[in-house]
Amino acid sequence: MLKLAYRQFPAEDGEPVAQVYDTIRAIGREAWNACHRGQVEDYDCLLAIEDAGIGEFDWRYITIVEDGRISAAMPAFLCPYPLDTTLEEGLPRRLIRRVRRHLSDFLVLRLACLGSPCTENGVIGFHAEVPEERREALLGELLDAFESLAAQEGCALMGIKDIPAPVALEFGTVFSERRYAAIGGLPSAWLDIDFRTIDEYMARLSAGTRKDMRRKMKSFDVVRVEIRTDVGDVLARIMALYHDTRNRSEWQFEELTSAYFDGILTHMRGRSFCVLYFVEDELLAANLIVHDDGVAIDKFFCMDGEQGRPHNLYFLSWFTNLRYCLDHGLCRYQSGQAYYENKVRLGSQLTANTMFFRHRNPLLQALLRLISPLFSGEQAK
Repeated sequence: MLKLAYRQFPAEDGEPVAQVYDTIRAIGREAWNACHRGQVEDYDCLLAIEDAGIGEFDWRYITIVEDGRISAAMPAFLCPYPLDTTLEEGLPRRLIRRVRRHLSDFLVLRLACLGSPCTENGVIGFHAEVPEERREALLGELLDAFESLAAQEGCALMGIKDIPAPVALEFGTVFSERRYAAIGGLPSAWLDIDFRTIDEYMARLSAGTRKDMRRKMKSFDVVRVEIRTDVGDVLARIMALYHDTRNRSEWQFEELTSAYFDGILTHMRGRSFCVLYFVEDELLAANLIVHDDGVAIDKFFCMDGEQGRPHNLYFLSWFTNLRYCLDHGLCRYQSGQAYYENKVRLGSQLTANTMFFRHRNPLLQALLRLISPLFSGEQAK
């Protein structure tokens, strides 16, 4: 187990100490969740991600301990990072790929990043007993530990992933004082379930959208929907659908594994499920959902692009998820990042996310600031 104390353990004055672990198990569910109250993607979700064997990621968990209590905590990860990950498809991206055929490390930097590549947002976790005026100082302690970790791991590029707009506003001064540059990330789409029935929801849509949705929902007549918490018998097919969907996407960073899908359903038992969409006996789409008592998060919708689209499976999944929220008293449906046109058309709102980055070399940092608009996820809106 990796453990870093960037200061000596506190004497009687209770000076804070940073601890960095390479497994969340070393921290424990209760201590971690005490700093992440109200988060659907909590200890169990991060444990499933850690165990999933995803790509070239090394996981870290940074905590600040005061008087024997964890006062602040964030996940982090280390990986090689291609700078064109969020670059829009076009000539620049094609040129980068062509160069990378001969120089595999071209525009690929060793990255240390606060947050998780597999969660919806970067959440800065504070214990409930931490007063508001203490949060900024604790974030500074977290960043000190994170930057020390990045230096030890040889990561010249440091990032902070998908900080929601209200949090970025609260702590923007802390990031700017440490010379982190801001770049627009992919917004999060969400819909409040403040209606009692699907008909009431439909009445809020435009006449054209309402007519289109009623036509699309006729596909329920030929599509069989199953809500499952165990998908072992169809997991291979789900992974084929996942890779088919991923290969159609312009936005690719992490590549999920079968252990991820199975692990989420196992570790988050009672708070996760998978919706399967069959036509006759053929599985054409699957939708992984995680939730708590108030919020459902659509983690991944994967579909056979050729056979699934004629049956309007994406839209069937939308209404299936809304019905689940209504039936179980959930108050918000969060439908993830990217592909916003349909989500906004269906009534979703968007919350902006910001990524922060810093390179240890001041000249390279200045260059990255200059070209960062090219790599901003905001263009995906």
